[in-house]
Amino acid sequence: MLAKNLFALNAEIALRRPAILVTDLAAGAQRLVRRDEAGRDQLAGVLEQSFQSGASGVVTVDGAQLFIHVHLPCVRLVIVGAVHIAQVLAPMARLAGLEVAVVDPRTAFASPERFPEVDLIAQWPQDALPALRLDRRTAVVLLTHDPRIDDPGLVAALDADCFYIGALGSKKTHAKRIERLRAAGIGPAALARIHAPVGIDIGALTPPEIAVSILAELIAAQGRKALRAEEAA
Repeated sequence: MLAKNLFALNAEIALRRPAILVTDLAAGAQRLVRRDEAGRDQLAGVLEQSFQSGASGVVTVDGAQLFIHVHLPCVRLVIVGAVHIAQVLAPMARLAGLEVAVVDPRTAFASPERFPEVDLIAQWPQDALPALRLDRRTAVVLLTHDPRIDDPGLVAALDADCFYIGALGSKKTHAKRIERLRAAGIGPAALARIHAPVGIDIGALTPPEIAVSILAELIAAQGRKALRAEEAA
């Protein structure tokens, strides 16, 4: 049974699906609870809270001590656009503990020489992103300024309910982007989730400075923490 649970858990991890391994500390019995099963489980309240917090630990239920071991997918950043900002942002995000993938169909930009030690996908977003299985523990940043590349990435990120979605460009550029997405049937609530111009406003001008502003905003979104400027507004 233990081997069966481990095999099933590894399968969930490979598919980037959250799961919890519940162990009865006295009896040694284990069982696996997948995210979509938690609401129907006898421990529904405990499991839902554990999925939300991501914290593992011992709980006591009806006199039994249970170890709740939470397995969540790694937080991941998908960068659409193998541009200069991406060359800085990708290694910075890896240093911050994120898994990173870069997507760009333009092979002149998406080259291993420009992006060493990064999952590099030289495909159009509409072809690459389904295989990446975007989810709520994925951030997507779009940097090309090209609607043919950025817009499909935005739609995919919104559909997947990614926790952070940022797009490079001026307010004028973003207004045009919103018009295109609205015409494609994207509703106002979804459109409001796009951070654009991407990054916190620190007066960033150079690619490294812009990368810092993007990563800072992403980290704040990951922890759902309001920035001081937002709190003061």
